[in-house]
Amino acid sequence: MLQVAFIRENKEIVLKGLAKRNLKNAAELVDKTILADEERRATQTELDAVLAESNKLSKDIGMLFKTGERQKAEILKKKTGQLKEKSKELTETLQQKATELQELLYLIPNIPNEIVPAGSTDEDNVNVFEEGEIPVLHEGALPHWELAKKYDIIDFELGNKISGAGFPVYKGKGAKLQRALINYFLDKNTDAGYDEVQVPHLVNEASGIATGQLPDKEGQMYHDAQDDLYLIPTGEVPVTNIYRNVIVKESEFPICKTAYTPCFRREAGSYGAHVRGLNRLHQFDKVEIVRIEHPEKSYQALDGMVEHVKGILQDLKMPYRILRLCGGDIGFTSALTYDFEMFSTAQDRWLEISSVSNFETFQANRLKLRFKNSDGKSELAHTLNGSSLALPRVLAGLLENCQTPEGIKIPEVLVPYCGFDIIN
Repeated sequence: MLQVAFIRENKEIVLKGLAKRNLKNAAELVDKTILADEERRATQTELDAVLAESNKLSKDIGMLFKTGERQKAEILKKKTGQLKEKSKELTETLQQKATELQELLYLIPNIPNEIVPAGSTDEDNVNVFEEGEIPVLHEGALPHWELAKKYDIIDFELGNKISGAGFPVYKGKGAKLQRALINYFLDKNTDAGYDEVQVPHLVNEASGIATGQLPDKEGQMYHDAQDDLYLIPTGEVPVTNIYRNVIVKESEFPICKTAYTPCFRREAGSYGAHVRGLNRLHQFDKVEIVRIEHPEKSYQALDGMVEHVKGILQDLKMPYRILRLCGGDIGFTSALTYDFEMFSTAQDRWLEISSVSNFETFQANRLKLRFKNSDGKSELAHTLNGSSLALPRVLAGLLENCQTPEGIKIPEVLVPYCGFDIIN
């Protein structure tokens, strides 16, 4: 969430940033927010004046009683009663104005970084890096959903029977390969200095609001109405919320966490060939990395996170590319995002497997995540996160790119985790 003071003092910068996101009602939304803030501050000023007058009269009444001037004291007591009623009304109005302001602030996305390219769709994203040779597959090569059936390693129909579409059942070597990838990703992250945590898979509304999933993405989240809890769409939500309402020490930076979690997304309206098999699921596994950083070092940290994910894909020897997302494709909470995509030879297209983002102070403002700077003043921290990695499309690309007439050859780095080197 943007700070209202920043919006008020930098209106043109905010509007320019929102224009890059193609937000059509940006000017109206910003004007409403500034007006709501002015009304809130005016109400606060009036309330403060009423309370100050009431306090002064209370002291005066005390002095009058001491000097025996009871008649004057009684007159002032009636006036303080009127002031108390006025302060009560103003307090209620102030709460209403504060709520209206907060709801407006929730509607304003983050301001993109200067290097975020303009654009409206994923076609406007900028390819900033590409590595790895796209393999030439043998005649008769199959997409991963057919390989899964051929080798009996993932059962989509069984998952459909148990839960519905988008809930696959991993079997045999497929289940072992999935677990191997999770352990490999976690080991790579912990070796790089990320502290592993195991977190809840259900979160309360406050946690969803703090990281920006609510109220922006409630339609994509599974909600348990009875307990008012949400299934997590990403490990970012519970991991980042560890630091909600926390003041960290400047000496603690950088704070680096990693976690494996299942993730749950409704993906309403998703259908067609591009979502077949593992391409888009309602439940999937992901290993996440989260960083809490000093504002002066967050973009250096973002570059480090990008290099870290590159290293994992280099170890897997998979062809991949990195895209800098344009203003129209960047997430609601992000200031700058890099997407990683792996090439699927059998599907002849790129599959998104990771997003690495810097949110600057946007999440921290909602989280009330602060630190004491060198001057002893409280300052908002910067938050970052990245997929390291999301498993479904990594597994899909791996199965398709590593297939041979003899079977699916496992990348060398995963063999110690799997206990086998081929699926046949």
